[in-house]
Amino acid sequence: MNALIERTEYLEWLKNWREKQIIKIVSGVRRCGKSTLFEIYRNWLVSDGVEESQIISINFEDIEFEHLTDYRLLYEHIKKLIIPNKMNYIFLDEIQHVKSFEKAVDSLFLKDNCDVYITGSNAYFMSGELATVLSGRYVELKMLPLSFKEFCSGIDEPFFTNAQKFNRYIENGSFPYIAKFNITSKEAKDYLRDIYNSVLLKDIVARLKVSDITALENVTKFLLHNIGNMVSATKIANTLKSEGKGADQKTVDKYIRGLLDSLMIYEAQRYNLKGKMFLKTNSKYYAVDIGLRNCLVKGSESDIGHILENIVFLELKRRGYDVYIGQLDENEIDFVAVDNDDISYYQVSATTLDESTLKRELAPFKKVGDNYPKYLLTLDEVFGNTDYNGIKKKNVLDWLLDK
Repeated sequence: MNALIERTEYLEWLKNWREKQIIKIVSGVRRCGKSTLFEIYRNWLVSDGVEESQIISINFEDIEFEHLTDYRLLYEHIKKLIIPNKMNYIFLDEIQHVKSFEKAVDSLFLKDNCDVYITGSNAYFMSGELATVLSGRYVELKMLPLSFKEFCSGIDEPFFTNAQKFNRYIENGSFPYIAKFNITSKEAKDYLRDIYNSVLLKDIVARLKVSDITALENVTKFLLHNIGNMVSATKIANTLKSEGKGADQKTVDKYIRGLLDSLMIYEAQRYNLKGKMFLKTNSKYYAVDIGLRNCLVKGSESDIGHILENIVFLELKRRGYDVYIGQLDENEIDFVAVDNDDISYYQVSATTLDESTLKRELAPFKKVGDNYPKYLLTLDEVFGNTDYNGIKKKNVLDWLLDK
């Protein structure tokens, strides 16, 4: 067993917001490492002089705390543990299990000596009434499973090349448990299927009251199989109907929303670079973890380009960007990454050693009428890091390990 993988950037985020009068929310798909991040942070607080009695920690997936899923009982329980005249650090893990939890959280927030941290495993727990009640009172950290760099830090194989590590990253997935323990590929697949079933049943079926679970699974597998392809609810409904797995467009749309809210799937909208407007149809969808995707759908060698796209998309999200598909007339740029005024463009390809492929990948960049950075990311080792008149070609593994 390896030591805990330090999620350095996430940990720094928590440190930066320490004791500031604002609620800290960490959201992310199940088992992406939220509880472990809190554990690492609590250990750091103790090492920094905080007494253990000042730390109140409750995980609502632990049956020991099931009686506290009433917000009034939760508030009263915590109030009894608060130490007067000292800062109290309150950690509430998987808070979505507490109905109307925002009332208890808001009351704790109002106390000067309470530093409040909460986690949730879906996007919709931060919607509706909660967003209204806590509006302007919280900051949110959107957590993902391990980056390739974090994954590499958990591999105790000094003679592994980056390519070998990347193969394991793709095959076994990026969830922390898999990197922390030296488990077999079969054990990794069993673990990933368990995550899939938990997300489907607890975060989608139960919430949306889905009666036709098979139809939901068909939509899920369609999206996972078609990562990086432009799809719409209409296209999915028509394709499934032709295969005798019918679900109408409205139902498909509902299932897509449920998958997005569960944080198992992410959407990249198309953006018209000339008209400066979002296009409402034919988004692209990416999986939160390639290992999870690959253990549920049969891939092929032709998938490698889309798998790389998926990994680059998630990495850009980790680095704080909003990520869109760039549309330029008939041309497309894989990703437009935006962070306030910081904009950059990315093309992703398995290889561009073939001259016609290189020409095709560079062409959309040449039609962009600005001087923002442009990157071509490939698996090439020969000519892996090159400059084409300001367009920087980089080896994708080097890029993933850069930061």
